[in-house]
Amino acid sequence: MRRTAAFFDLDKTIIAKSSALAFSKPFQAGGLISRRAVLRSAYAQFVYLVGGADHDQMEKLRQFMSQLCAGWDVATVREIVADTLHNIVDPIVYAEAVRLIEEHHAAGRDVIIVSTSGSEVVEPIGAMLGADHVVATRLEIVDGKYTGEFDFYAYAENKAVAIRELAEQRGYDLSRCYAYSDSVTDVPMLEAVGNPYAVNPDKELRKVAASSGWPVLVFSRPVALGSPVKLPPAKPTLAALAVGGLAVVGGAIVLNRRRGSSA
Repeated sequence: MRRTAAFFDLDKTIIAKSSALAFSKPFQAGGLISRRAVLRSAYAQFVYLVGGADHDQMEKLRQFMSQLCAGWDVATVREIVADTLHNIVDPIVYAEAVRLIEEHHAAGRDVIIVSTSGSEVVEPIGAMLGADHVVATRLEIVDGKYTGEFDFYAYAENKAVAIRELAEQRGYDLSRCYAYSDSVTDVPMLEAVGNPYAVNPDKELRKVAASSGWPVLVFSRPVALGSPVKLPPAKPTLAALAVGGLAVVGGAIVLNRRRGSSA
């Protein structure tokens, strides 16, 4: 029998915030962005949490990132993420997502995070969560610095393409695989597998889920990974949380500010 996998979006699916925007204050402290940029990130986080991000908003953000990321030192970014990862990410991981990841691993499935955020943020988070692989946005690097150009933008249809390529490489039977996301921009990813789920869906994804008969999951309990609070052991997450038929603003903002420049 062919292998199977579970593909997870990251922001608002596994964690309660935008992963990249969550690091805005550490990046300010490290001299990568200005106070004004931090405030702008906080506003973007609010908009993202309240209403999600449509294609137009994501395209504007992609252009913004491309203009502002050039010159960031890659080693500095990775160092800041490594030093602040647990303090930033631990408290915002959904307990329900952790349980679901455990269930998929127990069933013998690989767990793969597919995120529009930059790989320098997503890869350490993936390792912390025990993911088997990560698909994330990659920015071009020359002489240890970001140029502002994209090698790969993990967004919309690109996510689905990456999943299909990974399935071919690893022998996954996509008809038996699972996928989870909160955003309508991830419909291509969800349609690429036989078992799509909407998690905390935005308004448009909720409509798609209803019309397509996709289960909807509600994750509402962020909990620190190192917390003594026990995860709910009663029912499997898929059964307990299905409530009906079903970058990211700032996806790679970790890479979107010239070091030392003003906003």
